[in-house]
Amino acid sequence: MTTVSAPALTTGHVGLNVTDLERSVDFYRRGLGFEQLGGGVDGARRWAFLGTGGALVLTLWQQSSGEFSTGTPGLHHLAFQVADLDAVRAAESALRALGAEFFHEGVVAHGEGASSGGVFFADPDGIRLEVYAPAGAEAAPAPAGAAPTCGFF
Repeated sequence: MTTVSAPALTTGHVGLNVTDLERSVDFYRRGLGFEQLGGGVDGARRWAFLGTGGALVLTLWQQSSGEFSTGTPGLHHLAFQVADLDAVRAAESALRALGAEFFHEGVVAHGEGASSGGVFFADPDGIRLEVYAPAGAEAAPAPAGAAPTCGFF
């Protein structure tokens, strides 16, 4: 077997299937501060490009029915990093105003003794999301004990 050296990879953007494009665009704009960079309609095909500072982060594709499945292989959750816990709490406030479903009450640590932590919630289609800060959550509870909080919600 030949081993190939992998190039340095970074995430370019993430594409999510949604059931109602307008509802999802509104959620991601108002709840997480994304700007709509573009999008379109071609017959029954509808899509939107969302980002920050002109950089593409998310693509939304209206081509699904039902809710996000946590019981099948695929995306577990999508996490967005912010600078600090104040930014996490600002996002939490905006998301609560939109009626987002939260999996834990308030900011939680990523695990016992971890300094990173955030909030865990679902978008309108039930897609599991996280907004977290890399430091400052030492005093926050760790709902899953020593196991990673972001893995079990």
